[in-house]
Amino acid sequence: MNAPGTTSIVAAARRLVIKVGSTLVTDEGRGIDHAAVARWAEQIATLSRNGKELVLVSSGAIAEGMKRLGWSTRPISIHELQAAAAVGQMGLVQAYETAFKRFGLHTAQILLTHDDLSDRRRYLNARSTLLTLLRLGVIPVINENDTVTTDEIRLGDNDTLGALVTNLIEADVLILLTDQSGLYSTDPRTDPAATMLRRARAGDPALEAIAGGAGVLGRGGMLTKVLAAKRAARSGATTVIAGGREENVLTRLAAGEMLGTEIAAEMMTLVARKQWLADHVRLAGRLTLDAGAVRALAHEGKSLLPIGVTACAGAFERGELVGCFDDAGRELARGLINYSAGETLRILGKPSAQIEKILGYVDEPELIHRDNLVVL
Repeated sequence: MNAPGTTSIVAAARRLVIKVGSTLVTDEGRGIDHAAVARWAEQIATLSRNGKELVLVSSGAIAEGMKRLGWSTRPISIHELQAAAAVGQMGLVQAYETAFKRFGLHTAQILLTHDDLSDRRRYLNARSTLLTLLRLGVIPVINENDTVTTDEIRLGDNDTLGALVTNLIEADVLILLTDQSGLYSTDPRTDPAATMLRRARAGDPALEAIAGGAGVLGRGGMLTKVLAAKRAARSGATTVIAGGREENVLTRLAAGEMLGTEIAAEMMTLVARKQWLADHVRLAGRLTLDAGAVRALAHEGKSLLPIGVTACAGAFERGELVGCFDDAGRELARGLINYSAGETLRILGKPSAQIEKILGYVDEPELIHRDNLVVL
């Protein structure tokens, strides 16, 4: 899985997304670590002076809010979590603004939800805003909008958010700073023979198996980072997982030093529209396909016809995003459907020539046209 090479890809990258985890930002949950924030700001300022464009994705609002409110135990209630995020976000923004101001850099607060990235118009607006800020030399500081999000609309975690932002602005590299030095072959705490994986390929099933092994999820959420690398690779970005407490980690990476684990994008970059489809976290519905439809989508590049659908679930409308699954429950594609759930239930399993007879009209002969469909 390791490959030859001694120079970090960060050296040649022009546009970077840097994600810093909550454990690092809040010193293991004790509140914002201002010294650490100052160190990252200094390094980012150095990279900015050297011509790189940088976006920072930062966790830590809830932990900081808990400290300010005097809470020692993380609340369970969604409304209390949202309240903690609202209070803590003030401290988080203040910390970054103060740190970057020392180096003559302006910052901008960007709070995102799933809806901001699933609605095409809002997606493009977010992209335009971020690219404008980068052109102006501003450092955008991005977090999920925990104040208004609920379990149903959460992006999930800031590793995923970092990957989505990477795709949104077509960054060259996603750097995930964590409390671990990188991804190891096995748990180094229990296996003295564990070795650091220096280079790997995004989407490699073996990599996901390693990251999801016993004990790994509890020591830094490595599986979410590997999955984020797979998502970032859809726009051609390479992901670097490195230790956030490593001295001058960002400037050393930018100087070409190999630190942590580099997960390269070796798959074909998706065109922008299909990348947007692939990046959706939430599906409005799901279709189960027969073997012929699975083959047509996965291997023949064809559209999805109603005759190849055996089941339909969800309450979706025309134009919403649905997932396409095989009979074993594996998602193989997703796309924008041409008919509502009620209409789909009436025409599934039927030839396209019968759509008009069944519904009284026909909008499209396909359930999902191949131009509005992406194979995963």
